[in-house]
Parts: sequence; structure tokens; C-alpha cells
Amino acid sequence: MKDYQLAWRNLWRNKRRTLITAASVFFAVFFALVMRSFQLGAYDRMFKNAIESYTGYLQLQHKDYFDDPVIDNSFELDLSVTERIISDPNVTAIVPRFESFALAAAGSRTQGVMVLGIDPEGEDQVSGLRGRLVKYRLTPEAIEKLKDEQIPERTKGLLDLLSNESFSSEGRMMLDLAIDTRDSSVIMPLIRRHASFANNYLDKEVVGGIMIGSGLSDYLKAGVGDTLVLMGQGYHGTSAAGKYVIRGIVKLPTPDIDNLIVYLPLETARELFAAPGMATTAVIRLNNNNDKVVMVTGERLGETLEDPLRIRNWHELNALLINQMDADN
Repeated sequence: MKDYQLAWRNLWRNKRRTLITAASVFFAVFFALVMRSFQLGAYDRMFKNAIESYTGYLQLQHKDYFDDPVIDNSFELDLSVTERIISDPNVTAIVPRFESFALAAAGSRTQGVMVLGIDPEGEDQVSGLRGRLVKYRLTPEAIEKLKDEQIPERTKGLLDLLSNESFSSEGRMMLDLAIDTRDSSVIMPLIRRHASFANNYLDKEVVGGIMIGSGLSDYLKAGVGDTLVLMGQGYHGTSAAGKYVIRGIVKLPTPDIDNLIVYLPLETARELFAAPGMATTAVIRLNNNNDKVVMVTGERLGETLEDPLRIRNWHELNALLINQMDADN
């Protein structure tokens, strides 16, 4: 007790020194907590973008596909498997995909791309793909027309910085252009007039129609109505080649995917790669996405499956992101 009294008196022998030291420790801890909160928030957003725009929380795969993701390790999603998965109380839908890689060519430009065959309506339920269609594009022509309008100088200055940028939501565009909600009723009608982008979602009934990411569209300088040629290797070594018309352009939150993605209707992708009735993965949509519930659901579904099918959870599917977070921690 005597030691505590001496220590307390010693602290206040020099009040200025004590206050400076205490303030230094306080602000150091405070700013460390603030930065850590920003970091964790960024990780949450990264995981949400990766899961909701691409991987999903659970996937059905061939047992060898995870380590060797080639179309030869695809599987046939028959009705009995689908019914077993759908019967789980936490499952609302199962959406098959057919994924591979190809060389895309438009005019004189080429790019290696990820080809994803999807059921348009099912994919929209899983990843909200329809809502990612580009609605506005700030082309140089649109920017010049907007500058001639009565809009704030701050917004005019930001237009040049966002030249050729695409937007799938008005909220994001208002944020990037620093448009105040009080001015939105005046500015947004002008943007809709000069920068609206005509776009279409995939229709499985329309033969030869595809969608591509906005980053890929910018690189290939290909837009809606242009033709894209795809060349690659099909199922069991067959050749794969096709010519398709771009019906729509999407803006995805993950740049690595946005710069490479080509969406085809599922049956069109199967035909391209000579793999009728096959799927490389099937995304399982859940009622409850709580992490513990997801893990339990995955284990429960795995017990109902026969070889060679396996259930993969989002931790396995996003191992690189998790490893990066663990390294920072």
C-alpha cells in the first residue's frame, strides 16, 4: 500500500510531465483503434464483395476441382443431387455454373478472359448480377455536354478525373462526383440525359448474346452490339471457338474479375466447351449466412453427397484473402 502511495505522489510531483505522458498514450491507443477499425471494415467489404459477386457462401464441386480447376473436373448435376440439397432447411436455391478460360478478341485487341456460363435468373438471385448492369458512363462527349450545363465547379473538376468511368448505381456516382443531396434534384436529371448507358441483361432465349465486365470492355474497346470472338480448349481436349454479340456490360466491385469476366448463358457455355449437361461448380444460396450456420449447413450437406462431389465453404474459396488478413493480424 505504501508503494502505491509513493507512486501516486511521484506522478503529481511534475504534473506537466504526467499529463503529456498520459495524453501521448491515450492518443496512440485511440488512433491505433481507429486505424484497426478501418482495416477490419475494409476486410469485411472485401469479403462481402468476393462472396456476393462471385464465390457464394457454399459451392458444390467435383472433389478434384478445388485443387485442379479445369473443366475435365466438372460434374453432372442431376435431379437427385439437386433435390437432396434443396431439401435442406437452410437452402433456398442451387445455381449451376460452367467456368473456364479462353482468349477473347475484339477487332485488333485480345485478352485472356474468364468465361462463366450462368443461368441468368438464378445468378441474379445469388449475386444480384442484374443490379450491376452499367447505367451511366462518363465518356468524354458526355463530360463536355455536362460542363456546358449549370452544375457546381467542384463537380465539373471531378468529371475529368472520372473520364470513361462506368457506374451501376446513382449512389456511387453521387459520392464520387461529390454531389450533395440538395443539388441532386438538379444535377442527376442532367447526368441521366447526357450519360445514360443503354444496356441489356442476359436472356437465355437469345442465342449468341453475352455480357462482359466494364474493365474488359474498356481494354478491348468493345461495347454493346460489338462482336467478341472466344477461343479455347473444350471438354476432354476438344477445341472451343465461338462468335458472340455483346448484349450488356456489368460493373463488378472486384477489379480483378471486372477486368476479365465474360458471362454466357449456361447452355451456350456448355455448347462452346462441348460439355452438355455439365457444371464446374454450383453456388448454394442460403437463408441464414451467419458464419457458424454456414459451416454447419456445409457439413450437413456434405454428409448427403456421394463421391466424387464435395461441398466447399467460403473460407476455402477465399483462402488468399484470409491469408492476407491473417498476415496483417
